[in-house]
Amino acid sequence: MIALTGDSLTFKELQRILYNGEKVEIDQTCLETIHQSRRAVETIVQEGRTVYGINTGFGKFSDVRIDVENVEELQRNLILSHACGVGPLFSERVTKAMTLLRANALVKGYSGVRLVVIEKLLEFVNLEIYPCIPQQGSLGASGDLAPLAHLALALMGEGDVIYKGQRMSTASCFQLLEIVPLTLQAKEGLALINGTQAMTAAGAVAYMEAERLAFQAEWIAALTMEGLNGIIDAFDEDIHIARGYPEQIETAARIRAHLDGSQLITRQGEIRVQDAYSLRCIPQVHGATWQTLKYVKEKLLIEMNAATDNPLIFDEGNKVISGGNFHGQPIALAMDFLSIAVAELGNISERRTERLVNPQLNDLPPFLSASPGLQSGAMIMQYVAAALVSENKTLAHPASVDSIPSSANQEDHVSMGTIGARHALQVIANVRQVYAIEAICAMQAVEYRGFEKMAQATQSLYQEARLIVPSIVKDRAFYVDIEKMNSWLDDVDIEHIEQKKPLA
Repeated sequence: MIALTGDSLTFKELQRILYNGEKVEIDQTCLETIHQSRRAVETIVQEGRTVYGINTGFGKFSDVRIDVENVEELQRNLILSHACGVGPLFSERVTKAMTLLRANALVKGYSGVRLVVIEKLLEFVNLEIYPCIPQQGSLGASGDLAPLAHLALALMGEGDVIYKGQRMSTASCFQLLEIVPLTLQAKEGLALINGTQAMTAAGAVAYMEAERLAFQAEWIAALTMEGLNGIIDAFDEDIHIARGYPEQIETAARIRAHLDGSQLITRQGEIRVQDAYSLRCIPQVHGATWQTLKYVKEKLLIEMNAATDNPLIFDEGNKVISGGNFHGQPIALAMDFLSIAVAELGNISERRTERLVNPQLNDLPPFLSASPGLQSGAMIMQYVAAALVSENKTLAHPASVDSIPSSANQEDHVSMGTIGARHALQVIANVRQVYAIEAICAMQAVEYRGFEKMAQATQSLYQEARLIVPSIVKDRAFYVDIEKMNSWLDDVDIEHIEQKKPLA
């Protein structure tokens, strides 16, 4: 059981909740702060003080005063009117992360919600009830309004949810599980939707997938090194220490470990003096992606534990401030950076695949074909990789450089961070496919070179991967192989592949 404090959620804990189904609760030390914050809201309502979001309209309507008898209707109307997202639904994993992170923000005690609101969010997390939340419709400022409104709609017993793989009305799910719908009171609707949890949830899942893929990219690159008789000298520790980037040094060390004892790698001058950049510069390029991942992780960890709604309540209600913590710019920039960095992993992988299949660049059978000419072998697999990396070049165009005014120009600068996070997820999915293709081609190449000459680490991985995709002895519908390898990379969690420290 993981206890939420609002300040201390880690990626390791998030991984356990999202991937291992660990349950969540509210840390008991937070209860008094939550209650104090709620009492402050109730006092404001009773005293008739005018405070944004409690007894006023929203956005351009912030100057419209709401009578006390209409405060609950105000919150309900807010959710109903804002639940207008479109497009495909967020994945169950992202939706669960969104629900969890919204609860974690409210636990901090700055938002003025009742304890029951947070408990309802965690009930959804623990029972694995997934509100149907469309991906499109957030500008990434004023909070992820549309996506989070769909989340809040489900808490109210409305809209649709997915439970045990089945889409159903929330009312039916609540009846099945004997759950009581939430009736929102003053400020609670605004507190649920004024936040960055859609972009942060998508970003956190993207980061975890990107980290795993980056480790997998290294062993696949090592396999390609063997398939092409790559020169190991370029990975010598002294070269990388001379430049000084820790991530570059660490990448080179992991590649050396993967290739330790290999009889398929060469020394400079044995076959050729230098390798092409896609082999020789693996530590520099992959290492730069690791630098980016470090930056992205740092920003996400802050945002995962941040108070991002508006207004925020301090000093037991004596200070209530309208600000802009809902603005997603920090995450928007991080997501754009993540897309670019992962896209580059795909770019260099596709160039290695080209070197594996192009007979003008190696001494292997053309296109790794079992019968060149009669059979095309891996020719079109490289086409697919090329198409994917080109698609990523459009997806990696920064979303954060765009803005468009909304709410009658009251909200005149927005982050587009949720678009950036969605693009990052798609880029990562594409790059995983690119590495599935490189892995298939690299395995075929080392098979031609001599399986028995491989390093112990790569040979072990080769054997496991061959259980997924068999040797190419004749042409077949290779989309099946790509799908199988991609699914394996998406699911596999092998310590000797990743060689990583636990997520912090």
